[in-house]
Amino acid sequence: MASEESPLLTTRDGATHKTTIYERFTPGQKRWIVTVVSLAGFLPMFVQATLVPSIPQIAKDLNSAHAVVSLSVSLSIFAAAVGTVVWAAYSSFYGRRLMYLCGMPFLCIGSCGVAMSTSLWSLLFWRFVQTFGCSGSMSLGAGVISDIYKLEERGTGMGIFFGATLFGLAIAPLIGGAAAQYWSWRNLHYSLAAWGLLEMLLIYISFPETSHPGTIGIEKVPPRRRFHFQWVNPLSSFWLLRSPNLFATTLASSFVLISDYVLLVPLAYTIGVRYGITNEAVIGACFLPNGLGNFLGSPIAGRISDTVVRKWRAKRKGVWYPEDRLRATWVGGLFMVPMSIGASGLLTTYVGGPIGLSLNLMCLFINGMGVDFVLEPIISYNVDVMHSRSAEISAAHEAIQSLIISAATTLVIPSIERIGVARTNIIAAGLALVGQGIILLTIRYGDRMRASVDVGFSTIDDN
Repeated sequence: MASEESPLLTTRDGATHKTTIYERFTPGQKRWIVTVVSLAGFLPMFVQATLVPSIPQIAKDLNSAHAVVSLSVSLSIFAAAVGTVVWAAYSSFYGRRLMYLCGMPFLCIGSCGVAMSTSLWSLLFWRFVQTFGCSGSMSLGAGVISDIYKLEERGTGMGIFFGATLFGLAIAPLIGGAAAQYWSWRNLHYSLAAWGLLEMLLIYISFPETSHPGTIGIEKVPPRRRFHFQWVNPLSSFWLLRSPNLFATTLASSFVLISDYVLLVPLAYTIGVRYGITNEAVIGACFLPNGLGNFLGSPIAGRISDTVVRKWRAKRKGVWYPEDRLRATWVGGLFMVPMSIGASGLLTTYVGGPIGLSLNLMCLFINGMGVDFVLEPIISYNVDVMHSRSAEISAAHEAIQSLIISAATTLVIPSIERIGVARTNIIAAGLALVGQGIILLTIRYGDRMRASVDVGFSTIDDN
């Protein structure tokens, strides 16, 4: 017991119910479900990242400044924050499957709107609609993983899901840059509309409802009234963050994730300019190491976090202390993230030629892995402690994180222009260390933090 004021979460009778719940789907069905939600989760990352390397061409087509067009990146992050809480809140009433089906038409229409934009304002409007439509895929996917995997398997399942979705971050800039250089950024967004349509068809045909029986509101509505609209307050998810530990992990993950955006958003103006890269496709290829680090790091982080949970639970003789999962963040948060982004800033400033470029690409890879080593345990931890509202806490976490990053990304290019790449990156490294410090406090005082504001935390029985 970590403290006398707030006991750890211990096992009670409930194993039979838990076993039945998690055996509704066979291992093969679970793998297919993860595949489908991973393809859907691939979309928001892909939609956001494909635009970045094509910003110079879009600015030229729309007769606008590069810095102004880059606002569409911040706007899409804001749209993701709005969309994720809407889709997650309604999934608690209507279920996961229907929310996937409702979001995809927004993606298709928004993508066509972006492709047909003739002004900056129309681009920003349709960019918002496009991102809003696919933004629920991350929080809904986290909810689906929590529906089908039990506690000791959840980190691994979450790692596979996020690893697959972050593959979009690995290849999107390359595809976006190649489209801008050799095809058309407009045609790329028409392709995204077609992709959304195919994804909607796949979900309609083969994706089952995964919510636990009796937990969604529509099941309590008489059959003759099933086709009616139910108002659900999407802002209710944010109320969960009044819990100190949930707010702390959200703030910590935001500080760490900022490093990704500080490296990637201005990449064409930092690494591109410093090393004389003007071809959009080549600039897009420079994003690959970071995305590859994300892709490889997430499954590894998931397995490590599950191992940590099992190890510490055995050490405590079967007693579950949720914050143990956060111990898996140390390597990424203390070393990989701050060192990689700080080194990248110094390399870009002081080391030229192929050596400087190669070392920078290595820093991007290490940063991608390090960020996942922090984010994946945090996301799994949030789902562990709020299992009954897994999609909602994932949405609230993602939304606040997106708002913080949206504000931060608007400052990246002006900061680089004013104080330089090295100082900007060192500030981001400092923020990452602050985030890890917050995680340390959460591990140390997690039981007291949970006891101070109880938002309906899950126990070992309902995990």
